Amino acid sequence: MTDLRIVPMGGVRENGKNMYAVEIDGQIFILDAGLKYPDTEQLGIDVVIPDFDYLLTNQERIAGIFLSHGHADAIGALPYFLQQIQVPIFGSEFTLALAKLAIHEEGVLADFDDFHVVNEKTEIDFGDVNVSFYNTTHTIPQSLGIVLGTDAGQIVYSGHFKFDQTASPAYQSNYQRLAEIGQKPVIALLADAAGTENTGKPAASERQIENYVLESFQEAKGKRIIVAAVASNIQRIQQVINATAKTHRRLILAGNDVERIVTTALKEGQLSLPVAKNELFAHLKDMESLPAGQTVILETGQSGEPIKNLHRMAKGEDKQISIGAGDLVFITTTPSFAVESYVAQTRNLLFMQGADVKQISTDLRSSGHGSVADVQMLANFFKPDFIFPISGEYRVMETARQGLLAMGYQEGQLLMAKRGDCFVYDGHNFEKQGGLTIGETMIDGDSLDDIGNVVLRDRRILSEDGVFITVVTIDRKKRKVVSKPKLTSRGFLYVKTNRDLMQEASQKTVAALEDYLEKSKSFDWNELKNSVRESLSRFLFNETGRRPMVMPVVMEVNQNRRPKHKSGHPQNGQAKKAGGNKAKGHKQQPAKQHKQKGQAGQKASQQNQEEQQ
Repeated sequence: MTDLRIVPMGGVRENGKNMYAVEIDGQIFILDAGLKYPDTEQLGIDVVIPDFDYLLTNQERIAGIFLSHGHADAIGALPYFLQQIQVPIFGSEFTLALAKLAIHEEGVLADFDDFHVVNEKTEIDFGDVNVSFYNTTHTIPQSLGIVLGTDAGQIVYSGHFKFDQTASPAYQSNYQRLAEIGQKPVIALLADAAGTENTGKPAASERQIENYVLESFQEAKGKRIIVAAVASNIQRIQQVINATAKTHRRLILAGNDVERIVTTALKEGQLSLPVAKNELFAHLKDMESLPAGQTVILETGQSGEPIKNLHRMAKGEDKQISIGAGDLVFITTTPSFAVESYVAQTRNLLFMQGADVKQISTDLRSSGHGSVADVQMLANFFKPDFIFPISGEYRVMETARQGLLAMGYQEGQLLMAKRGDCFVYDGHNFEKQGGLTIGETMIDGDSLDDIGNVVLRDRRILSEDGVFITVVTIDRKKRKVVSKPKLTSRGFLYVKTNRDLMQEASQKTVAALEDYLEKSKSFDWNELKNSVRESLSRFLFNETGRRPMVMPVVMEVNQNRRPKHKSGHPQNGQAKKAGGNKAKGHKQQPAKQHKQKGQAGQKASQQNQEEQQ
């Protein structure tokens, strides 16, 4: 009997970070390796990637990573993964071209070249498993669904998909291929549920969206247009290029990410230019000389995420592009619920700058993900025994489940997985057997190290309640406080209007130190500072109802000073001058040396104080 288990590493009950491990007879097939952009509560975090610990432990069993498409939520974690485990990567030609852009940016991965191009005619034999593919319709060309064929039946991963009868050839689904897959038994379907939540008006076709983009450009006569788009949404970029050419404008690519992706897409033949390249594109340096009515700026932001960069422009913090009266800001991305408030703030700032703002999602329902009807149609093609709704938060997974129940599926056939669940197939059913502890890794900057919840908690405290610092000096030998505390508050309260509270906080600091120094038989710096921290935290909460981060800095008076000596005698270890010294010269030399010793002692004292902090 085939040993089969499915473990979601990410992409369930969350937006993005798609990664699914399918274990078949000991081999691990990884489906996608994506990232997600942080929620507003994840302060200072750049991206979030899956937890790779389980895969690190079992790396010798990994057959490879199989990519469905070239968006960050499917390929974005590859650079982080490959720095720890290097395995073969399989994907379409354009998907791999985008993956290489991200991977080769890491210097340590510049020589990695274990890439394998596949398409819907490809079949790969892994012994007990045969891997094949099928074309899907998404907002990026050469998107694929992935089929793992076993003796027990097939496991199908839909990737991100929708059905659009007006899709251009590069984006079309092959319905005949879908029917062929459905002719053989399908044990499980991992179905994209991200687009199922809106059950009202149907999603607009890409042909309708293209007409909408062109009309928006035509209506903006005499205005400069700033388009905010996701860098890897090649279909949207093509629509912007077409509209720019038809309205006789010049297109400026703002940012390295969009330049690299557009260059790659043109090289791979996945973008077409209606006019000559030099007639279409312009540089940022040419922006001042171009008439506003002939300019389109395509802005995608860092890592292809445009809203943060647009927010900076709206606040006047961008050095190259300032938004003002008469500009049209055209937001062509559909934001997730997690950042809706941030988008609303950005729109408000843009209006305050005098700009007109147009957002595609307010006029049309645009999505690269299938509706409930699309998920039902996919289920009809494959007729799977079991379905895992994936690629979205729980509410969209539930909407997909309800739609599948309406088709006649039973509760036990629809599996609402969470990250780390281990579903084992016994030949008849999928049973959840235990599970893995799989968290998520928060990346800040270039470090591979997880920032961790402790750092994130500290950042949240600092952002909400600020920091309260008390600096004080003690004499450890005499066990007493020798200086009045110096108090500093940042983001907590305004010192000048809270003098009484600051005075009492100073007294609490001294009291806590004296109590510890008096009662403690041994001396421990951590215990000493914790006693101050606990006393001040309790006091400040009782007085203000807030919990700032309390940072006690306790220094020690210098214990290394030598006792003073009479100037007529040299210090211990100080040699006399050869041949003897006259009395006058001998008296002067030690005095000079003593001054030098005093300076060295001050430096030693300062170093000792810094160590105690």
